[in-house]
Amino acid sequence: MTNRNSALCAALLAGTAMLALPAVAHAEDAASETVETSGDITVVGKREAYRGDVPLQEIPQSVQVIDGKVLKELNITTLDAALELSSSVARQNSFGGLWDSYAIRGFAGDENYPSGYLVNGFNGGRGYGGPRDASNIERIEILKGPNGAVFGRGEPGGTVSIITKKAKVGETFGSFGVSGGSYNTYRVEGDYNLSITDTLAVRVNGAFQEADSFRDTVNTSKKVATPSVLFQPDNKTSLSYELEYVDQKIPFDRGIAVLDGDFDTMDKSTFLGNPLDGPIHVKVLGHQFEAKREIFSNWVLLAGFGYRETSFEGYSSEPELAASRQILDETGNYVSRQRRYRDNSIDSMVFRSEISGSFYTGPFEHHVLIGADRDILKIRLHQYRYRPPSGYTAGSAITSDLYAINIDDPVYVTPPATTSLVTDTYEKQKAWGIYFQDQIDITSKLKVRAGGRYDDFRQSIYNYATAAYLEPNHYTKFSPTFGGLYEITDTLSAFVGYGRGFRPNGGTNAELEPFKPELSKSIEAGLRFELAEPQISATLAAFRMSKDNILTADLANPNFSVAAGSARSKGIEFDATATLPADINLIVSYSYTDAYWTTDAVDPSFGLNISAGDPLINIPKHQASAYASKTFDLGSAGKFSFGAGVNYSSKRLGETGVDFYLPGYTLVRAVASYSPTESTRISLDARNLFNETWYASSYHHYWVMPGTPRTVTLKGEFFF
Repeated sequence: MTNRNSALCAALLAGTAMLALPAVAHAEDAASETVETSGDITVVGKREAYRGDVPLQEIPQSVQVIDGKVLKELNITTLDAALELSSSVARQNSFGGLWDSYAIRGFAGDENYPSGYLVNGFNGGRGYGGPRDASNIERIEILKGPNGAVFGRGEPGGTVSIITKKAKVGETFGSFGVSGGSYNTYRVEGDYNLSITDTLAVRVNGAFQEADSFRDTVNTSKKVATPSVLFQPDNKTSLSYELEYVDQKIPFDRGIAVLDGDFDTMDKSTFLGNPLDGPIHVKVLGHQFEAKREIFSNWVLLAGFGYRETSFEGYSSEPELAASRQILDETGNYVSRQRRYRDNSIDSMVFRSEISGSFYTGPFEHHVLIGADRDILKIRLHQYRYRPPSGYTAGSAITSDLYAINIDDPVYVTPPATTSLVTDTYEKQKAWGIYFQDQIDITSKLKVRAGGRYDDFRQSIYNYATAAYLEPNHYTKFSPTFGGLYEITDTLSAFVGYGRGFRPNGGTNAELEPFKPELSKSIEAGLRFELAEPQISATLAAFRMSKDNILTADLANPNFSVAAGSARSKGIEFDATATLPADINLIVSYSYTDAYWTTDAVDPSFGLNISAGDPLINIPKHQASAYASKTFDLGSAGKFSFGAGVNYSSKRLGETGVDFYLPGYTLVRAVASYSPTESTRISLDARNLFNETWYASSYHHYWVMPGTPRTVTLKGEFFF
């Protein structure tokens, strides 16, 4: 063990051992928590992993919070639908519907893996966990801008942080919901918190859903459960545990093919896969343990451990993308397909420990955060494939020889065997990091933040197919961050932030050497408005980011890549929420994002030329959303509420290196609910109210995912 690794382990063990001293009251509010004892009310600073005790409104960066109550009101059941409420978050290729993928402020991560988001401070996006269900989301914090100096190994656009519904001491409550809607969608949700004693509580949260789709033969099912336990022996200590169980069955669906830019090439409901493949089976089993302890006045120790096993296994039939093997251009109505078998898994283990608190040096108050984390990731990839042969001879048996399907009149034949081994690798990533942050109150109005993170990353890959062991990839990186916030008035403040970050590039080049990591820089400046009565929160920010060492094709070595590309993103964004008199609620967001390549390059997937100035894929320049609702008090007859909203996206590039764009869209939704009593609520939700044709994302013009048509859902909820 190296000295640095020894030091890290010692720090983690020491932090955990300190928890044996007399624990922090459980926090519920995003900025602070309120604990009532013997008639006195004590406000204790909220302690979130990687953030310390600094309230969100004092952080010198753009932050948007989406409350779980909003998700309930809008009947949002998935993470991707929740993120539509945020400016500058754009959908990316979802890998056949198997994961959540998005870009923040124009930059996305590795397209071969889902987007990395945090769940209670642990990386929940890492792995093959399927699309995230929203049943146990308490709130979502979208921390935009330069976060890499604290979180580490991420994207410069920002970080999505999910806080889950956890057990609460001193309260017993619950809810139960049943819904049904378009495309035979049926869902059951339950949430029950039981305070066993004044120090121990358990909470069980879960959902079960069965659904068909507007896509022919496509049906899905999922079971989700997240029970949690909280032990809080006193107002200085809390110990919590949460289990995550997910079982999903999802047919692999690449969408539709678009020929010569004609989006009417085929019916939007036609499935180009093969229902005889069956669904992809997704499994998740995760554990999170977290301990908080007030070790002395204003200083809190937080330690956590997370372990998560994720996997997916099954067959898929996908339109062939190689021009020499695809016959759609020649035939006009037949698409040749690959067939794949995948059995992939990722196991993730994380340890972390941090201490946060405040102290004075003269007139200056310091809010300090110091922490360390240890990360072990094991990736097992196993894939077989069938590919149609090159060349097309008129009169050949298209459906059998080329495994082709008629896009106008699909017939699903017995699929071919997947006999060609494509991938059989085992990858292990080990990383540890030490981070610090100091936010200094220079005056009551001026606050300055400085911090940094040191990362040590090691990667090894064994290729079972070739019996080759790639030499371990090892590099270190220090990522600094700086920021400042000035309160112009009691309600208006200005902020600025700068940071650097990095993200590892998986794989090796033609010399079997590991790629250099992606390096990024990010700067933002903005205004924040906060008003307590009526409650209004708004942020206007401008940003500029750059990224280097993006993987591009190696012209000297076909089928290999080099880390040589660069890109830039710049823009402005606006987010606002308001709770107004007369029970009116508003959510508004807008963003302008200009994300483009700054180097000439060649696309590594298809060998297509990229010119400096070309836009990045799936990034609209303009995005906007708005939602308004009003509640009417009917006296003894209960309450009635009505809400309406709109989502807008401008056109987006649908394939790198090609002049192929997805059209813009405007989607309207309406929600009405009636609560005859405080314990009962009935709601009716209509999404895409005017049944607009739209497209969620694209990777290639043969892999275009159409958006869902009008969907109506009726839901009944009971609270106790």
